[in-house]
Amino acid sequence: MSINRLEKLQEFLKAEPNDPFLKYALATEYLRLNNEEEALKFYHDLVKNHEDYVGTYYHLGKLYESQGKQEDALKTYEKGIEVAKKIKDNHALSELLGVYNNLQDELYD
Repeated sequence: MSINRLEKLQEFLKAEPNDPFLKYALATEYLRLNNEEEALKFYHDLVKNHEDYVGTYYHLGKLYESQGKQEDALKTYEKGIEVAKKIKDNHALSELLGVYNNLQDELYD
C-alpha cells in the first residue's frame, strides 16, 4: 500500500515538477518509509527552490536532530524563523521558536 502512495506521488511530481506541496509530501513519505536520504533530497530542494514553504524547516530540523546533527538543526530552525517572520506565519513561527529554544536548552544548559 505504501509503495502505491509513493508511486502516485512520484507520478504527480512528474506532471507538476515544481509543486512544493508534492515535494514536501514525497519527503514525508520517504521519511515514513525510513529512507532519510531520499527525504533529505526533497527537503534540500524545497529549502533551495521554495524558500517560503515554511513547513519544511520544522521537519528538516527534526530530521537533523534525529541524525545527531544538532548544529544543522539549529541553523535550519533559524532560517525557518526568518522565513516565518517574512511571510507572517505566526503559527509556524511559534512552532519553530519552540523547537529552536528546546534544542538550545538541551545543548547549552
